[in-house]
Amino acid sequence: MSKSDWKDELRKYFESVKIIQKSKAETQESFDQFCEFIAEPAFESLEDEMKAYGIKVKMYKEKSRFIHFEFFFPGSKIDNYHYKLILPRNSYELRLSLVLKGRKLPHSSLEETQEEFMKDIFPSEVMKISKDEMVRDIVAHYRDFNLAALTSRD
Repeated sequence: MSKSDWKDELRKYFESVKIIQKSKAETQESFDQFCEFIAEPAFESLEDEMKAYGIKVKMYKEKSRFIHFEFFFPGSKIDNYHYKLILPRNSYELRLSLVLKGRKLPHSSLEETQEEFMKDIFPSEVMKISKDEMVRDIVAHYRDFNLAALTSRD
């Protein structure tokens, strides 16, 4: 290997590092935009509708990390269901993790599952999700969990 070969390899390495760092920064920025323009407006629409059913909801957000929606049992201060979207550490594309937590009864413990957010959608298409598609996904997970809880034999 000649002197110029290793220098070329070193240059390529540092170019790769720069590309990865740029991709990670762009992904964090995209996640923040996703939260601001899609997830938060979807949640606000859902929040208004849930009030009609006596269900309080809250939203928590940590910039470039996660957005978390919490649902309470009707007329209660006890949390019933959590829908949390996480941008995994060191992400270089908008491939989000969905953490779901729920309790069947106010006195039971939270059960947690984790899955890929909208697994049929490519990371490059996440920013194209409509507010209504987002609401439908939240409602579908919330509904499925609570219907299963109502019919479980536990």
